[in-house]
Amino acid sequence: MFYFLQQMKLFFLLVVMGTVSAEIQDLSGKMLTFPQQTKTAHAKLRPIKQGYNTVTVCHRSFTDIKRDHALFSLSTPSSPNSFLIFWQNTNGQIQPHVREGKAEYGGWDYKPNMWHSVCTTWDSVTGLVQIWFDGLPSIRKYVTTGSITGTAVAILGQEQDSHGGGFDINQSFVGMITDVHMWDYTLSSCEIQNYMGELSFTPGNVLNWSALDFEIIGNVLTENKVTFCH
Repeated sequence: MFYFLQQMKLFFLLVVMGTVSAEIQDLSGKMLTFPQQTKTAHAKLRPIKQGYNTVTVCHRSFTDIKRDHALFSLSTPSSPNSFLIFWQNTNGQIQPHVREGKAEYGGWDYKPNMWHSVCTTWDSVTGLVQIWFDGLPSIRKYVTTGSITGTAVAILGQEQDSHGGGFDINQSFVGMITDVHMWDYTLSSCEIQNYMGELSFTPGNVLNWSALDFEIIGNVLTENKVTFCH
């Protein structure tokens, strides 16, 4: 009985603190909702593999905020921006960052209040990055060469200015994010098109939305994806 009471106290403490213990869950058909601007609330994702010579990250997001915000943030001890997907609102740019390098992509129709699908690829040998936005590819641009090494932490909802932290409320994400996948290779254009069209594709072998090891900190909700009735 004493053990049971101690476990219940721990459970309620976690609820009060706004933390959900890490566990592997199938989030197929689910989305994470970030309902308010905050410098604390986020989802911490634990990659299955560490060390990357090549990266592909895909995700879908829905927001109405008209300021800078992070869409995907992966840090290592040596670089908080090891792989960052960032919306820079002043110039209307999606900016992929790889360690100290970044590329700037403008001209995308990043409309508020609708779902957008973004895939980003990078290769450590050529140093080239490319994004796919709602099914359309960008040109390939140089950012940096060399592998991403060290223990990686992936964050949704915040941008990491230090490894696993250093959040800025003015770069936080407010809205919904779903279908986050990461691969340690370049996804083919056909696979990317399948992802964009919500067809069958190979799940991420680093982060897999249908078998995701993650932890929620603060006010982040796991909800069913929004569907439209006909």
